[in-house]
Amino acid sequence: MAEATVDNLPAKSAPAAGKPPLLGLAFLENLSEMTVLRQVGLLVGLAASVAIGFAVVLWSQQPDYRPLFGSLAGMDAKQVMDTLASADIPYTVEPNSGALLVKAEDLSRARLKLAGAGVAPSDGNIGFEILDKDQGLGTSQFMEATRYRRGLEGELARTISSLNNVKGARVHLAIPKSSVFVRDERKPSASVLVELYSGRSLEPGQVMAIINLVATSVPELSKSQVTVVDQKGNLLSDQAENSELTMAGKQFDYSRRMESMLTQRVHNILQPVLGNDRYKAEVSADVDFSAVESTSEQFNPDQPALRSEQSVNEQRSSSMGPQGVPGALSNQPPGAASAPQQTGQSQAAAGMVQPGQPLLDANGQQIMDPATGQPMLAPYPADKRQQSTKNFELDRSISHTRQQQGRLTRLSVAVVVDDQVKVNPATGETTRAPWAAEELARFTRLVQDAVGFDASRGDSVSVINVPFAADRGEAIADIPFYSQPWFWDVIKQVMGVLFILVLVFGVLRPVLNNITGNGKGKQLMGIEGDAELGGMGGLDGELANDRVTLGGPQSILLPSPSEGYDAQLNAIKSLVAEDPGRVAQVVKEWINADE
Repeated sequence: MAEATVDNLPAKSAPAAGKPPLLGLAFLENLSEMTVLRQVGLLVGLAASVAIGFAVVLWSQQPDYRPLFGSLAGMDAKQVMDTLASADIPYTVEPNSGALLVKAEDLSRARLKLAGAGVAPSDGNIGFEILDKDQGLGTSQFMEATRYRRGLEGELARTISSLNNVKGARVHLAIPKSSVFVRDERKPSASVLVELYSGRSLEPGQVMAIINLVATSVPELSKSQVTVVDQKGNLLSDQAENSELTMAGKQFDYSRRMESMLTQRVHNILQPVLGNDRYKAEVSADVDFSAVESTSEQFNPDQPALRSEQSVNEQRSSSMGPQGVPGALSNQPPGAASAPQQTGQSQAAAGMVQPGQPLLDANGQQIMDPATGQPMLAPYPADKRQQSTKNFELDRSISHTRQQQGRLTRLSVAVVVDDQVKVNPATGETTRAPWAAEELARFTRLVQDAVGFDASRGDSVSVINVPFAADRGEAIADIPFYSQPWFWDVIKQVMGVLFILVLVFGVLRPVLNNITGNGKGKQLMGIEGDAELGGMGGLDGELANDRVTLGGPQSILLPSPSEGYDAQLNAIKSLVAEDPGRVAQVVKEWINADE
């Protein structure tokens, strides 16, 4: 066995000296021995692997670009590019969307540079600057009016576009030509198309603001002649016409503002006492928005006042008896009789004495008037009438009352207070203890005075002590690491490195080992054949026959490559059993070649 090993040593250089590798590279010789199809496939695979490797490396080194502007529409592209180039900020333009992209680390600096240069996206509306252009000498009045209308439409569109929720706007004005005849006069009208940002909408109050803005900018334009439409074709101006819903929204906002104001008052009075996050307060206000008008008239019968008085006193007397034609006018009542001085003689005297005759006493003597000293005469017939009318004015009061809308009818306040925290100065330990009833009563009085408590109105204020939960604080979620900008840069680098390693050790190395290994195996087989196997001298590196006979102490017939795996394995086992030294030498040569 030692002799076999010694005999193999000088035989190594025999093929090398007789037939050197192509261009000094063994794998080129092996490549030339392959078929053309395999050579082309191998070269294409190697080229594709190298190209993919370079692409992955470039992709991993590519910086993260962020959009600076959604598009360059309405902007001076040359000014933007010149500003970024002067600031040494690399940029690119997305071919599909037209967005301007810059590096993530240069995004803030690029915006500052563009803002400093006065570059800002515009809506493309033409305002009153159209009137600054020189007009031709033969410009007609129609063209002048058209330019003025275009300028006014552009200015209104710019003003509407400045609202927060509005991305862009277009205004169309229909201003009829003025006429000297009143019956032919027509009122102007306007239509507004607003383009809103995605996910945003206009409130009815904002729509009404746009309508008022347009109506007050055009002479003789009424609000009913202004139409507002969004980019989806929704009519927005009809919402503003519903005054009831608009009023309900205003009333709701008024109630919420009142509650917020009262809650802030409670917060201002309790925060210095209890501290932050040691209490919670809510206020519910019941507001009456009904409009009530009342008129009342009251009378005071205890204080009458004389307004007017009318008195009539009529008295007639006649010295003559009844005269004239008998009838209603001549039938006068008898005259009034004088009171006699003696009761028994009154009827005789009254019946005997005629009107105008001297009165006689019972003795037949004339009765003298003590005042005048003249004899008293019997009275003539007389007619007397008295009438009195009095008008009194009673005291009254008339009141007209109109109650104010938005009147607060009832107020409810709820305050929950956390337990008080006590710190032991000796040990530093904190303990919780509920508030005493006296302290809660003090807090209740403070809240009542802060919100204007009125018991007659039915207001209620509740202050209770309840321990708060330990996890009541709203934890701010940390931004996960995979959402950080640097994470994806690292991932790109790692993925690029892994892909290159897989490409090198999984594709390129096996292919190169396959190419170089075949040549080395054939070279070793040629060496062993020249040194030990006498029947292999005339093969010239290729198998001339299907079967190979190995020379030695005993001839071993090797199977052809077309036979099965079992036949080849049995032949190799027989070779190892017959001459293990030769097999060990071949394995040793393989190991040296791999190193």
